[in-house]
Amino acid sequence: MEVQRALERLHMTIFSQSVSPCGKFLAAGNNYGQIAIFSLSAALSSEAKEESKKPVVTFVAHDGPVYSLVSTDRHLLSAGDGEVKAWLWGEIIKKGCKEVWSRHPPYRSSLEVPEINALLLNPKENSLLLAGGDCQLHTMDLETGTFTLRGHTDYIHCLALRERSPEVLSGSEDGSVRLWDLRTGEEVQTIEVYKHEECARPQNGKWIGCLATDSDWMVCGGGPALTLWHLRSATPTTVFPLRAPQKHVTFYQDLVLTAAGNSCRVDVFTNLGYRAFSLSF
Repeated sequence: MEVQRALERLHMTIFSQSVSPCGKFLAAGNNYGQIAIFSLSAALSSEAKEESKKPVVTFVAHDGPVYSLVSTDRHLLSAGDGEVKAWLWGEIIKKGCKEVWSRHPPYRSSLEVPEINALLLNPKENSLLLAGGDCQLHTMDLETGTFTLRGHTDYIHCLALRERSPEVLSGSEDGSVRLWDLRTGEEVQTIEVYKHEECARPQNGKWIGCLATDSDWMVCGGGPALTLWHLRSATPTTVFPLRAPQKHVTFYQDLVLTAAGNSCRVDVFTNLGYRAFSLSF
């Protein structure tokens, strides 16, 4: 069992993260279909020990990878291959990890079951934004259905909502980050990240694998280096010193940033420039 566990950790990829509604816990999903719950309050404490950086709960959520996670006021939503599941945060923390519901968004044919790489909650509209292997951005009212915003030429890996405006950012295999107006469904800005010398890494490709926004600021990475951007000027300002491509990045309480990718670790930056420590499955 110890050898098997070591091999799993060696080949692990963390695709997704989400902070709990109370702000005390971080959920992370990996390529084995597992979701781990970490206590951020314990890990960030001045009295934190190595045990504080281990999961408090781990459970199997999907048969395949957990590509995306997002939290509502009560639920943790997870996405895999063509399905979205809901779990109650209150029960998860009590180690009662029972699925509440499962939904399968409609696709062009019953034979097409693309992965859902990104989930994003739009609280003002009580809707869920989904994107993935069909190269399209869907908005799903949790009760009524979907519509599509088109524009990318390849897989969409990640989404981020600008809270102060009805706009959403999407990052794709085609190397671009696109800004959409949710009121009109129109694309209003395109940033081709791989064309900027500061963050380009041609040896890793041009794909955008992770994306997060804090109003006027954006962090994105993947093939290009993980980089902080000023959105209004479309200017890269900080390149983070991480060699491996990242699969997911999250802002936490303004100046704390968590990033994860091709390993069993979640790197935690406490001032947007210094990696303070790592959480581990």
